[in-house]
Amino acid sequence: MADDATISDRAQFTAMTEGTQEDWGAIVRAGTAHRGRHVDNILDQMRLLDNDHGGFAVDRLEHSLQTATRAHRDGRDEEYVVCALLHDIGDILLPVSHAELGAAILKPYVSEANHWMMEKHGVFQGYYFFHYIGLDRDLREQHRGHPHFEYCAQFCHLYDQNSFDPAYDAMPLDAFVPMMRRVMEVPKNSIYKRDAA
Repeated sequence: MADDATISDRAQFTAMTEGTQEDWGAIVRAGTAHRGRHVDNILDQMRLLDNDHGGFAVDRLEHSLQTATRAHRDGRDEEYVVCALLHDIGDILLPVSHAELGAAILKPYVSEANHWMMEKHGVFQGYYFFHYIGLDRDLREQHRGHPHFEYCAQFCHLYDQNSFDPAYDAMPLDAFVPMMRRVMEVPKNSIYKRDAA
């Protein structure tokens, strides 16, 4: 049985309609202890991509590292590089909508252009292989005219489709951790973001 001190620092309601200021204070204090842990959780998920080749010449983690390294070496800003790193984080967790999962993870922290690029890169990447698996390689054309169409197409062409090279000298995952922490420190777009007073 938990001691009284542990119980007293928890919300006492059994339904949110009964919640009090004190209850929510306890919840906020408990949540504060985990601030920043989301980056560690994302890194744990990234590490699950290691040694999962999915039939490719390199494993999924190496592909992600190559994509991010290429963007970094090309002078892209940290937000873009973090998007490049996490673009396929959903490959084994949610393969049928991996792009949307990565986009959802970063949505609070990135620009609309970077979010759209992450969310749509799967269909844009299909330009390079869909015709080999019985799908329409021009499926991305449904988005032609969107303000971020070329931005996403460029991401796939410059960094994503060519990052399956076993000989490429990619940066290690640890090199990207400080970038991730900076990009994901404070949300830009969130229902929990407070306006500056």
